[in-house]
Amino acid sequence: MSAFRRGANRRNFLMFGGALALAGASFQALAQGAPKAAPAAKTPLDLLLAEPALPDVWLGDPKAPVTIIEYASMTCSHCADFNVRTFPALKAKYIDTGKVRFALREFPLDPLAAAGAMLARCSGDKREAMVELLFQQQKNWAFVNNPLEGLRDTIKQTGMGPAAFEACLNDQALFEKVNAVRDVAAQKFGINSTPTFFINGDKKPGEIPPEALDEVLAPYFK
Repeated sequence: MSAFRRGANRRNFLMFGGALALAGASFQALAQGAPKAAPAAKTPLDLLLAEPALPDVWLGDPKAPVTIIEYASMTCSHCADFNVRTFPALKAKYIDTGKVRFALREFPLDPLAAAGAMLARCSGDKREAMVELLFQQQKNWAFVNNPLEGLRDTIKQTGMGPAAFEACLNDQALFEKVNAVRDVAAQKFGINSTPTFFINGDKKPGEIPPEALDEVLAPYFK
């Protein structure tokens, strides 16, 4: 998903009003688009792993020989496809066996994606489960006429009530931190599409299908 999503979903989301009483200037920054991507060159891991505005949630052994960071947007269909089709194999074969450590970072392509990222962060230690739920049920909230209602109904499954839902979406500080993660990725790492992966510092934009996973990772275990 290489461009900021426009049309009905974005218009509806901007009409949330009280549900997202956040700075209009920040949303305009999201809608302006990311800068041109830098060449797919290796990024020093110490730069890539510098503590982002929001702490990374790592899966896997900290001593794993391979580090994967995915930049994803919650409204990106290719990100959802990776999560549903490829991630289970990545986790079972590489993360759970100590070969890979993995983190997902926020790169919202539109305000609705920012809301999904915020809600996942507001779920505390359920963040990974929330991300999985939102990707698995993306079509039920991201591509409907009333995305706020769809998002609220989806989030109910995690036990988050209406008050917590509204409070999370009105958290200006959290919204700015989500934006900051995205801005650093765009400005320092040249990211302008999702998903984009960094494997031991090597930039790999685009979805990794399950049938290509072993081939992509094999060179890092030689």
